[in-house]
Amino acid sequence: MTKKFITTTKAPAAIGVYSQAVVSGNTLYISGQIPLMPDSMEIVSENIEEQIEQVFDNLTAICVEAGAKLDDTIKFNVYLTDLAHFPKVNTAMEQRLAAPYPARAVVEVSALPKGVQVEVDAIVDLS
Repeated sequence: MTKKFITTTKAPAAIGVYSQAVVSGNTLYISGQIPLMPDSMEIVSENIEEQIEQVFDNLTAICVEAGAKLDDTIKFNVYLTDLAHFPKVNTAMEQRLAAPYPARAVVEVSALPKGVQVEVDAIVDLS
């Protein structure tokens, strides 16, 4: 199966050895997005709500570049440094997605890159 690599300047450049996203078949696999602003590569703020919003902005930009929309997501993996922020993720998802919602895992982790509080990766259906 042929792979296609997705890159956009409307989401932050990779900060490691990975692609922003890869298409295989009819599926888009988006690498974990942290709350970096694409133009400056700086963390949007220390505020968790703003970090969550930036992460979903980044995911949306990658979806659009691949010809999809965030609502085409079939699975999110959410990583939080504090599970107390779980309701804030729910609120952000309710504001951006239509029901029925995609599958999702939420995991508390001890640390994330650049000291951010949230990271989200996604699997998106392109069919």
